Amino acid sequence: MHKIKYRFRDPGLRPRRTKLDVPGWGGEPEPRKSGSREQPWHCIPFAEGAQYGIELFYPFEQELRVSTREGRLVIEGQSGPDPETGAFSPPFRNFGDQFYTYQILLDLKVEDGFAIRTEPHPRFYTDTTDTVPIAVPALLRGWWPMMFFMVFKAPSEGRTHIFRSGEPFAQIIVIPEEPDFQLVEMSEEEAAERELQARRIYKARSTLSAASQWTSATNTVFDGTYRQIHRAAIAKNRQK
Repeated sequence: MHKIKYRFRDPGLRPRRTKLDVPGWGGEPEPRKSGSREQPWHCIPFAEGAQYGIELFYPFEQELRVSTREGRLVIEGQSGPDPETGAFSPPFRNFGDQFYTYQILLDLKVEDGFAIRTEPHPRFYTDTTDTVPIAVPALLRGWWPMMFFMVFKAPSEGRTHIFRSGEPFAQIIVIPEEPDFQLVEMSEEEAAERELQARRIYKARSTLSAASQWTSATNTVFDGTYRQIHRAAIAKNRQK
C-alpha cells in the first residue's frame, strides 16, 4: 500500500480518491437490462479508469465562470485583488488567452520513484454542456515540494467553463517518475498465445454472456463477458 501525503491552504479542495457519482457525472442508475439507456458506469474500463486517481473540489463559495468572447478570455466571479498581497480571489489568471491558471498551492508528497500528473476530471468526458474545466496535463516529480498553480485550457469561442463550490474540477494520478519502457513487436510465440487467448474468449462469449445479454435503448447489444472475466482476474490476484 503506497501512501500519498498532502498539505493545502484551502480545506475545500478536499483531495480524495476519485469516486464515480451515480446519479451524477457517472450516469443515471439505469440497470443493465433491455430498454435501458447506456450509462458511463456500465463500462468497466471507464469506471476503473475514472476512479484511478485523486479528485480535487472547487473550494470557494462564489461561482467562477471563464469564457472566451471575440478571442479574449473573460473571468467572471472574482472579488478582485487583495490590496496587501495583490492576490486575486478566487486566484485565477489569464494565461495568454488560450489558457488560464489557478494558484492552487497544493502539496502532494509521493514515495521515491513516483510523480503526480494532473489531468481533466473524468466528468469532463461525460459532460454534455461543455462547461467542465479542462486541466492541462503536467508532471510534477517527487522532489518538487508544492504545486503552485494548475493550468487549464481556455473554452472555445462562446463557451464557458464553470467552477462551482463542491464540484470536482481536476484529477491527479500517481505514476512512475520515469517512463521506463520501450515498444517492441511481439515474438511469433507471444502473438500466437495472445491470439489463442482472444479466440478462447470469443468462443466462450455466448456461454459467459448467456444470462447477462441486453439491448440498449439505442439498439446496441451488451453483455457481461468483460465483467465476468474481470471479477475472475481480481479473485485470482487476491489468491496469490
